[in-house]
Amino acid sequence: MSMGGGMGGGGRGGGFRGVDENAQRRQNAEAPRISGLGARVVALFRPYRWRIFFTGILVVAGAAIAVIPPLIVQRIFDDALFPVDGGGPQLELLAWLVAAMVGLFLFSAMLGVAQTWLTATVGNSVTGDLRVKLFEHLQAMELGFFTRTKTGVIQSRLQNDVGGVSGVLTNTVTSILGNVVTVVASLVAMIIIDWRLTLIAVVLMPFLIFVQRRVGQVRARIAGETQESLSELTSITQETLSVSGMLLSKAFNRQRTESARYQAENRNQVVLQVRRAMSGQGFFAVVQVLMASVPAVIYLVSGYLIAGGTGAITAGTVVAFTTVQARLLMPLMGLMRVSLDLQTSSALFARIFEYLDLVPEIEDAPDAISVDEAPGPRGRIEFSDVVFRYPDASADARPTLDGVSFVAEPGKHVAFVGPSGAGKTTILYLAPRLYEAKGGSVLFAGADVRSLTQESIIDNVGIVSQETYLFHATIRENLMYARPGATEEELIAACEAANIHHIIAGFENGYDTIVGERGYRLSGGEKQRIAIARVLLKDPPVLLLDEATSALDTVSERVVQEALDEAAKGRTTLSIAHRLSTVMGADVIHVVEAGKIVESGTHSELLARDGLYAELAAQQVAASRVLATEPVVEESVTGGLRAALEQRRADRAPVDSAGADAVAALTAAVPLLADPRVDERVYPPEN
Repeated sequence: MSMGGGMGGGGRGGGFRGVDENAQRRQNAEAPRISGLGARVVALFRPYRWRIFFTGILVVAGAAIAVIPPLIVQRIFDDALFPVDGGGPQLELLAWLVAAMVGLFLFSAMLGVAQTWLTATVGNSVTGDLRVKLFEHLQAMELGFFTRTKTGVIQSRLQNDVGGVSGVLTNTVTSILGNVVTVVASLVAMIIIDWRLTLIAVVLMPFLIFVQRRVGQVRARIAGETQESLSELTSITQETLSVSGMLLSKAFNRQRTESARYQAENRNQVVLQVRRAMSGQGFFAVVQVLMASVPAVIYLVSGYLIAGGTGAITAGTVVAFTTVQARLLMPLMGLMRVSLDLQTSSALFARIFEYLDLVPEIEDAPDAISVDEAPGPRGRIEFSDVVFRYPDASADARPTLDGVSFVAEPGKHVAFVGPSGAGKTTILYLAPRLYEAKGGSVLFAGADVRSLTQESIIDNVGIVSQETYLFHATIRENLMYARPGATEEELIAACEAANIHHIIAGFENGYDTIVGERGYRLSGGEKQRIAIARVLLKDPPVLLLDEATSALDTVSERVVQEALDEAAKGRTTLSIAHRLSTVMGADVIHVVEAGKIVESGTHSELLARDGLYAELAAQQVAASRVLATEPVVEESVTGGLRAALEQRRADRAPVDSAGADAVAALTAAVPLLADPRVDERVYPPEN
């Protein structure tokens, strides 16, 4: 009989079992080549070197101790239970030997617990350090890196690759060390017990290992297919059951189609799970026969040796030998995978270091100063012959910006209009150095942005974009993202200035209302006004507005535009708009076409020139109002919009709450719907 279920568990099979080896090798081959990889990996673990040293001692001790119980079993059979001298059982000796076995098992279990704690602590500590290091490094990367890199790829590096680092220590390193010690100690013990039986076992063992490996490969391939199917199911679930996906399927009445797609993939998953359960059953039968055959052959050979009188083989010798032999299978299989395990670990670290070695295109100069130390007035922005080309643009393509020059004085509103793709948004992103100009210079507060610290520039800039991003958190938490230490009074003041306080006050939970994923529980206008309030809470001297109202309906646009006008007071404002009605009051409007500023002036001046701006105005749906060629909006229309606006603003605010100021706000808001003629407008004087 074989007693293979004892201490040590028969060794470890390796750090990356359960995968298709061929597929894993192909994936490893695609990993980047990193110079000095080994030294860099060692450096990661160096802060924990003493813990790793003690872990190694525990692994060696545990593997060595695991082969002692079979030797005690031999003594129990030959000296205590069935003494070779023919005497009766030696109960006192039996008690001592059994106590020794139990003590070894207990000691080995304690070593195992300590080893698991050490490997888990070190492995997860290194993983945590590396994850934070990589996250912080990615935070320092320029905006362009994220526009050209898939979010899923970045998440995979952070979650899958970094998450696998702990397994390198807890599985690969300790497995290799433990398996080596187990194999060596087991072979030594087998030779001590009987060298002739050792030769027999060594001859039979390769057949068993070969069959076991074949079984593992078949199951690993099916497991890979099963995992891909599960990923597809997860993808379908995320796409269909997300807020956007649900709205889409309901809007096109495609629920049955989505259910059919899910059912089809689910059927595929069921088939694969059955194949996985049944795969290799024939091989398993062979394995079971071989595993039973090895000790059977040992028994047979032992019988012939005993009958032939060629050597002293006792029952204890046979039992002890088969027990040790049973421990060899899994460690030997693990050692056969050492090369693959090391390659996989190296590929894992290579993919991580590839990202850590990325050099941000935008970094602070060694002698960078803060905006407070800049020579010019805070809020002044100047572009001087700026040239910019995106990194992934072809060499023969025209620059995104080519010779752009303008000045935005403190407190002035400078607007940019033009066809899509003209380079307007790029201008906005160059101002706070989210992108780096390839030629010319961008000055902020009188200093070249390359001589200022990025942190101080961003501290002086507020950005409101077309796509408002809100966290799945409360309104308060979303607002305080701009300034964590803001008081309740400051929150309310910012929201009142953004025309959103009375709406928030009308919610059951007020500022503690959860906004939902990406703010889906709020309307577009409400989300945008919260974004404006967030910027007002930051209170920056420079405001960048990137088509902040283009996705809103007419009524919401007017309300949000009020909030933007309030936010822009006393601040340098750079804005982009496709609806010319939102920038008619700007101090200066720059018309951008093909990366160049082709016209500049006020609204009335640009219309008088009859150039590109006038052409864009004529193309607007509201051209008659923009051009001021028709009478002002009739009272009947204004009255209807007044009612609609009043309902939109006050529908969630109780009469006796802070939302009661909605009616007063309407008095100031609705006249905007009846803009005066162009010749009646009063524009700020040009500098």
